Amino acid sequence: MSMFSTVGRMFYAYAEMRRLSRNERIIAALPPEIQKDIGWPDASARNRAARRNPRSLQLSSS
Repeated sequence: MSMFSTVGRMFYAYAEMRRLSRNERIIAALPPEIQKDIGWPDASARNRAARRNPRSLQLSSS
């Protein structure tokens, strides 16, 4: 495994965490009725640990 592939995976994990955080902020800004319709409180509680720990993100080796 080269250093470049390791750095690439780290960058991908960081970019994925930023994307998830941005999506969370966008959905949190929606009115509560819409959040309830899309099931947002349940989804955020289920995925909170994965967003906080970058090592828990599953990266494909392809």
